[in-house]
Amino acid sequence: MKTQPLLIAASLLAADFARLGDEAKSALAANADWLHLDVMDNHYVPNLSFGAPVCRSLRRFLGDDVFLDVHLMTEPVDSLISPFADAGANRLIFHPEASRHPHRTATAISAADLRCGVALNPATPLSWIDGFLDCVDLVLLMTVNPGFGGQSFIPSVAEKITAARRLLDNAEHPIRLEVDGGINGDTARLCRLAGADTLVAGQHIFSADNYAHAVSALRGNDDA
Repeated sequence: MKTQPLLIAASLLAADFARLGDEAKSALAANADWLHLDVMDNHYVPNLSFGAPVCRSLRRFLGDDVFLDVHLMTEPVDSLISPFADAGANRLIFHPEASRHPHRTATAISAADLRCGVALNPATPLSWIDGFLDCVDLVLLMTVNPGFGGQSFIPSVAEKITAARRLLDNAEHPIRLEVDGGINGDTARLCRLAGADTLVAGQHIFSADNYAHAVSALRGNDDA
């Protein structure tokens, strides 16, 4: 297995929106590596969250050094690339089902000087990324069905994480394996053992009394 440092991405969907900037700073102070922005359109997924203006506000508030990992749960995708590039996103992650031409979408994201990721739902096979894996630097495996925060981890996805790890280890360039959905101390350990190197967590962090302890638990620092 090719190893990359474990990264923690704090999902702002679970933060207090009335104090979003302060919540973001608190997560970073608690040693989260990235901020993860879940963009929902009430079309591709049955919910609404926020768009490029919130990303722009966070960038201005937090400065240039914070990594904004933007997950587009939207359809279509291509029309949002430029707005999020202008808003200061670092990476755009899209679902191949939401694009008529995933390879073109991936290359358009890269052409906008953004990192590109692709997200696969629990029932979406790994074969959906055949043909454009060379265009991405991250594969996100959803461990819940997208659209709502606070869902329970789907255990069967663990085997998919292992299969994805083998696939990405054979890629010609480093590709991170991110997981998102129902991630807590217990499921984080399962995902790490299966080969994930990037963990997205929302409620586990933002509902905790101590954000730093919550992030530490995701890294396995509390394991016996």
